[in-house]
Amino acid sequence: MTIQESAEMYLETILILSKEKDSVRSIDVAKRMNYSKPSVSRAIKNLNNNGYISVKEDGSIILLPKGEKIAKKIYERHEVLTACFIRLGISEKTAEDDACRIEHVISDETFEAIKKLL
Repeated sequence: MTIQESAEMYLETILILSKEKDSVRSIDVAKRMNYSKPSVSRAIKNLNNNGYISVKEDGSIILLPKGEKIAKKIYERHEVLTACFIRLGISEKTAEDDACRIEHVISDETFEAIKKLL
């Protein structure tokens, strides 16, 4: 089952925030992604309804196994691609921006080849 790029971005953001904070809430996601609260609320509701996350009574967001798997995959791609682009002499900002776009569409085969090369 494939999910939309935007859903992958939300999951990745939740993962990153969970590494930085004890508790992740919708407002944290909105601030990090620079999205409106209503947009984030809709996305969180959809991710919750589809079993990617769980939202506790206190509003904290927890990645469920299938959401965590996707988040970790996208985050790894982001980290590896950014490092690769920086090694090629690309500025850190451009490397980050390009990795963020490419991480969602690169094939597993191509990504594994890049990872092996590094």
